[in-house]
Amino acid sequence: MVREKVTVSTRTLQWKCVESRVDNKRLCYGRFILSPLIKGQADTIGIAMRRALLGEIEGTCITRAKSEKIPHEYSTIVGIQESVHEILMNLKEIGLRSNLYGTCGAFICARGPGYVTAQDIISPPSVEIVDNTQHIARLTEPIDLCIGLQIERNRGYRYSIKRPNNFQDGSYPIDAVFMPVRNANHSIHSYGNGNERQEILFLEIWTNGSLTPKEALHEASRNLIDLFIPFLHGEEETLHLEYNRHKGTLPPLTFHDRLAKLRKNKKERELKYIFIDQLELPPRIYNCLKRCNIHTLLDLLNKSQKDLMKIEDFRIEDGKTVIGHSRKTFHN
Repeated sequence: MVREKVTVSTRTLQWKCVESRVDNKRLCYGRFILSPLIKGQADTIGIAMRRALLGEIEGTCITRAKSEKIPHEYSTIVGIQESVHEILMNLKEIGLRSNLYGTCGAFICARGPGYVTAQDIISPPSVEIVDNTQHIARLTEPIDLCIGLQIERNRGYRYSIKRPNNFQDGSYPIDAVFMPVRNANHSIHSYGNGNERQEILFLEIWTNGSLTPKEALHEASRNLIDLFIPFLHGEEETLHLEYNRHKGTLPPLTFHDRLAKLRKNKKERELKYIFIDQLELPPRIYNCLKRCNIHTLLDLLNKSQKDLMKIEDFRIEDGKTVIGHSRKTFHN
């Protein structure tokens, strides 16, 4: 456990990790401070950060299990101590970390007698198991247990809708808890007198081990900033978004127009060697581009405006974020 003395800056706004510990592989804790803040700011930031930590960070989990030998979710199988329902609940608790785009497959194939743990899950290299010792089932007889798994990366919580036709092929949906942050709290300490009162914001973060609290704080901050980017543009660049969708018409000064101006400062062969990894883009935008095999700035420039709007989860304001990060790269 790391614990540091809290010192408050009286000049510039600063943040610091004052406590950090790993209780076990599936539970990490971090405590952070941000100061000095004027009265009211700590609550504003604290509430927004808590919501972003719990709802805006992507995580990975098992969302479906399939086995042709299982007749029903609440059935039992001779030679297995747990019921099918208990096995599904154990699979739900498996902690995973990944750089996955969408979904992928994995499977378990074990022979008894013995214990089946997370170590028996055979998954793609892009998926890592947080705790290999997590229990799945106990085989009491020399039988084979084979289960196909669907692994998905997303955000928030998704309740599985169990319909009769889900079970006809031996496929069982699992309630998906994508949130890598288990809990987040904020508290405020006030100091000073009269009109000079200032505040210190304390943030406490618990994660499931797939992210450290510091990584969760960093990602939540970037995602929160992404949400406010549209408000930074003038009225003439108003973004027209469809209801509940992130597609629309780009402003008159388009994404490619702006990149073209930047392109004048670099030769085409140089653009070929500027990878989007160097732009330090927010994870969601980076993943969108990588999914479409956009690896360099030259790849990006070769895509038309129409092509970009077809990219899943790519928003209009994302283009402006890319421009901003590109400018920094060009000016370096």
